[in-house]
Amino acid sequence: MAHDTAVLVLGGGSTGCGIARDLAMRGVDVTLVERGTLTDGTTGRMHGLLHSGGRYAVSDQASATECIEENEVLREIASHCVEETGGLFVQRPEDSDEYFREKLEGCRDCDIPATVLSGREAREVEPYLADDVSRAIQVPDGAVDPFRLCVANALDAERHGARVETHAEVIDLLRDGDDIYGVEVRHDSGPGKRTHKAPGTTEEITAEYVVNATGAWAGQIGAMADLDVAVRPSKGVMTIMNVRQVDTVINRCRPKGDADIIVPHETTAILGTTDEEVSDPDDYPEEQWEVDMMIDTLTELVPILEEARTIRSFWGVRPLYEPPGTGTQDSTDITRDFFLLDHDERDGVSGMSSIVGGKFTTYRAMAEEISDHVCAKLGVSAACATADEPLPGSEDVRVLEEGMDDFGLRSPIARRSNQRLGSRAADVLETNEPNPVVCECEGVTRAEIQDAIDQSGSDLNAVRIRTRASMGNCQGGFCCQNMANELHPRYDEETVREALDELFQERWKGERHALWGEQLSQAMLNYALHATTMNRDNDPARESTQLDYAQFDGGA
Repeated sequence: MAHDTAVLVLGGGSTGCGIARDLAMRGVDVTLVERGTLTDGTTGRMHGLLHSGGRYAVSDQASATECIEENEVLREIASHCVEETGGLFVQRPEDSDEYFREKLEGCRDCDIPATVLSGREAREVEPYLADDVSRAIQVPDGAVDPFRLCVANALDAERHGARVETHAEVIDLLRDGDDIYGVEVRHDSGPGKRTHKAPGTTEEITAEYVVNATGAWAGQIGAMADLDVAVRPSKGVMTIMNVRQVDTVINRCRPKGDADIIVPHETTAILGTTDEEVSDPDDYPEEQWEVDMMIDTLTELVPILEEARTIRSFWGVRPLYEPPGTGTQDSTDITRDFFLLDHDERDGVSGMSSIVGGKFTTYRAMAEEISDHVCAKLGVSAACATADEPLPGSEDVRVLEEGMDDFGLRSPIARRSNQRLGSRAADVLETNEPNPVVCECEGVTRAEIQDAIDQSGSDLNAVRIRTRASMGNCQGGFCCQNMANELHPRYDEETVREALDELFQERWKGERHALWGEQLSQAMLNYALHATTMNRDNDPARESTQLDYAQFDGGA
């Protein structure tokens, strides 16, 4: 039987894109489908930590060892996506000496470089630490941009011949007896879709082998073929602060608990996180008390947070999994290790495997393991090369001298652009056309926006994840319309208006949970700019709008 593709990968998060890249580099014909844009699920809702493994060095040493190994790999192959911030596990007076010793010994058992610092030495590394922090363990944590890393994997997969389709939702698995041979997808009507199929139409895609890499949604996919994939989604809440209060990842050195980490990320700091099991990864409560608790608790570690304002909060779901019969009741006790489920061996249904559990930091190792498994099924002998071959943009980049104008830009903007684009910087930024800054908060220029539009079409949220435009302090209030303007004249007026609505609604979705203090003033300014000055709540050119401004007036 002829198939549309040799391997069909379901899910466009870090693991799915990593699998597509791995298989394509081995010469396998591979297609990836994702229901939204890349990183639409868990990957796009993480706190940006590149794990050293220190967080699991006591409770889950297998995961800790995987983390430090992959940490070192990603620093080599994806340097343009990683900031080497370092990390501190800090001890407060109420934190036990016994656990501090266990953490230090666990790090060393897992070959995680760990150094004990006094409170004074820790504050030399991170000056805003609380005065009563008595000591700390220094580890090689880092900050990673999940959007750039995921996109880089997808681009490299395409470079090696893969087909990547976004806005293609799996609505059924194709099963003939005890064999799965493909999927049925429904093509979305959203802007920027990477397919020529008409919106709203369905399509059957057949394959020799199917890989379920949908993370927290793996159980829903399995159920389409009467397969039980017992993923236990766990909700985590994170809050983004207005500026970067710390330059080092700060962890509380204590056993599991909510609100115990601060991750510096670009121009901001992300506070995290909670851990609450939910039944549906698409439908779970968003509760204000979680955000309040996180800020109050982490202010004990970094008191300057009390003077800061929150610009948005967001929720993600972890795709936790443990083998049947384990019986763990508390989701915080579930291993962060990953598991490969061969449904032929486990369920007697051939043609598909699922990859579940794991963490963003170990995505490449997960992709390697299941790619080895798939290649064995297909009789492909090529070895994995993803740990050695750098991702696009990660080759050596030119260091910008202080104060030097590069590519006709102010040097701070050029540095930010150079970090985002890596070795592609010259190709993107060397232009004879005017290249103004479109997003002032993040320092994103027209050339970068246009390059992202070339890659993602009219989907401005896809442009956002490639460039960070609209993700700064103003949360798009001053730049969303500028980004939409860059779509003209390539796209018609209706497409541009829909893209602007969708982008601004995505920004508002996170802001509406942080409306107090100075952030309320910022949100009111954005409201005034868009709903009144720009007349976007009553635009006669639009029969309707996706933006529910009445929610703001009602305090929802």
